[in-house]
Amino acid sequence: MTSRPGVLLVACLLALGLTGCVGDPSPAPSTTAPAFASDAEAYKAAEKVYREYVDAANNIKLEEPTTFDALFEWTTGDANAGSRKTFSQMHADGWHVAGVTRVEAIAPSERQVDPRDSPTLDVCLDVSDVKLSNAAGESVSDPNRPPVQSMRVKFELARDAKYGLLISSIDGRTDGLVCSH
Repeated sequence: MTSRPGVLLVACLLALGLTGCVGDPSPAPSTTAPAFASDAEAYKAAEKVYREYVDAANNIKLEEPTTFDALFEWTTGDANAGSRKTFSQMHADGWHVAGVTRVEAIAPSERQVDPRDSPTLDVCLDVSDVKLSNAAGESVSDPNRPPVQSMRVKFELARDAKYGLLISSIDGRTDGLVCSH
């Protein structure tokens, strides 16, 4: 479960439902090569994307919606829609954020299916420095939140994106990489 301060980096997201066109009823098997030459290459690109995303999140000023755009550039699908909704609401409510989030640990997810096309990372985020307050200046941070939050970050291939990937979902988790609390 993600606490309020984690909302800056976490949007609880539903699975993205996709529809496609119906083509030839008996298409030839796909021989498309994976997007990355190796799992290591895919994970390296995913880590770069995620670190850029965290840097963009740390530069957000809730009172200035134009600062949100740098964060949205690293997301797609439901992750993008959820982030837009969350940050728009925080701005409308007059919230203020102070402090920075730090990536404490990052590793390939053990639950990975095909990392060369869509890697998944397990991440530990130190949010102990992040403070959220409402328009009246009162804290809206959960006083019981863990200072380090566990996340699972999934990526989607985006050949025209920097590093070839975008974040498709970020979810809190209790399995995988063990984060110190």
